[in-house]
Amino acid sequence: MKYLKSYISIGVLLLFISCNKKEEGQNFDVLISSVNIVDVVSGKVIENQSVGINGDTIALIESADKSQNHTGATTIDGTNKFIMSGLWDNHVHFRGGEELIKANKDFLKLFIVNGITGVRDAGGDLTPDVLAWKTAINNNNLIGPAIFTSGPKLDGPNPTWAGSIEVENESQIITAIDSLESLNVDFIKIYDSRISRESYLTILKEAKKRGMLTSGHMPFTVNLGEAIENGIGSVEHLYYILKGCSSKEKEITEAVIRGEMGFWDSFEEVMRTYDDEIAKNTFEALKQQNTHVVPTLHIGDVLSYLDENDHTTDEYLSYIDPGIIKTYEGRIRGALNASPEAKIRRKNLQKMFVELVPRLQKAGVKMLAGSDSGAFNSYTYPGISLHKELEEMVKSGLTTQEALKTSTYNGAAFLGHDDHYGTFALGKSSDLIILSGNPLEDITNTRTIEYVILGETVLNKENLNQMLATLKD
Repeated sequence: MKYLKSYISIGVLLLFISCNKKEEGQNFDVLISSVNIVDVVSGKVIENQSVGINGDTIALIESADKSQNHTGATTIDGTNKFIMSGLWDNHVHFRGGEELIKANKDFLKLFIVNGITGVRDAGGDLTPDVLAWKTAINNNNLIGPAIFTSGPKLDGPNPTWAGSIEVENESQIITAIDSLESLNVDFIKIYDSRISRESYLTILKEAKKRGMLTSGHMPFTVNLGEAIENGIGSVEHLYYILKGCSSKEKEITEAVIRGEMGFWDSFEEVMRTYDDEIAKNTFEALKQQNTHVVPTLHIGDVLSYLDENDHTTDEYLSYIDPGIIKTYEGRIRGALNASPEAKIRRKNLQKMFVELVPRLQKAGVKMLAGSDSGAFNSYTYPGISLHKELEEMVKSGLTTQEALKTSTYNGAAFLGHDDHYGTFALGKSSDLIILSGNPLEDITNTRTIEYVILGETVLNKENLNQMLATLKD
């Protein structure tokens, strides 16, 4: 009996301690109460949750009804609001030379104001600066999105873009990839303005051998199947996908190799010979090899209709440096001076691209949402253009969930960083956004940003508006 009383006493004591501990709760750097979690992977909303953040990590997710006296150095009332992983823009550019370094750095603010907490820089001529910004952001010395960069592009002799590394034989390719490895780039970007068929395929093979990711355009001297087979990681834009859906791809490729047909000239034939069965096989190859596709629908729409639409009163022009705006002139002139036939072809091509996107999704091909924003890409503004890209994807036929996955989940998974980014879960990144509207109900609700959270740094609407205002100074 004496022992029984002792056990009862100990049990009561442990229960008392346990209850006290529960009542004390936990302390977090940031505590968000009564918020609705948008789960992009399942496409569901988990209602009325408490979310705690410590450092750069989500440390608590539990029903707000069960939460007991948790505290936070910073607290947010999430009632009737929606929280999700920050958006990623998976195709941006920092470029334009030394005169535009500050203008490019200002893009970081535009990304954050628009809830974009990660960007994939697809090559430019400001690599030292981009790497410095990346380090400063990682060390919490600069506010901006997590940057994943290719460094300079690889291309052939006399390339279109400044800062590109010129290669035309295997020795130069090995040296170039050595230099990119030494820079610790996140992937290799290949461009197609001057690169030869042989160099392109050699880059893919060498990168695959080293376990390095590749991304890029594709010269029309190469069949899409060859690029897929040799390990291209992501295909930027849909020109090359459409070519791989042609019943005459081999003949078109050979004509380009012989110099009888150019890039733009070939598209009449590419569009005319689109074949559903070949497209099905192409999509299956992309799926099987885990080759990602970046549609860039929004910029395609903007550039296809430059001859018709006046952008001079766009709201976002007031946030863009005059030096960047000046770089828009080349594409504008090209669009206005194009022949009537070329203008029609460009618009018809854009319509086919829009039709391709839901077909790719249905076939299980992984896509990445990317804006292609940056200098020289007329009226495609950093930040807001990612929202417009998601909206174009939904208009094309994707569900809101499918579109959101192309930005967040797929973006992190492509780069191999899905262990920390891309999903809302315990132990994952606390780079988050809080919205006033549910983006799974309406994709335009990605614009209803109330808070941007970067690790333990909380930026409310007032902070974001002040950040935006500095770009008008």
